[in-house]
Amino acid sequence: MIRRHAIVAGMVQGIGFRWSAREKARVLGVSGFARNRLDGTVELEVEGEPEKVERMLDWLRTGPSGSRVDRVTVDEVAALGEDTFRVRETQ
Repeated sequence: MIRRHAIVAGMVQGIGFRWSAREKARVLGVSGFARNRLDGTVELEVEGEPEKVERMLDWLRTGPSGSRVDRVTVDEVAALGEDTFRVRETQ
């Protein structure tokens, strides 16, 4: 299992990005979270099998319809063993 921390910049708030990410995570079978940040970006952590995490990161680079992704930065973080993907409150 691996875990990645991602910050997605662009037109990604107010269009259901976090909820679409939760659905995509459910389909892919990955866990973690998504939350809006005060600077207008969306922060996510994605955990699971490497191939599934990479597929989720690929999806983040495009996002759902109605979004415009300008940049995604990704860092490695330690896996936590979570079993669900949650939408969290703004930080």
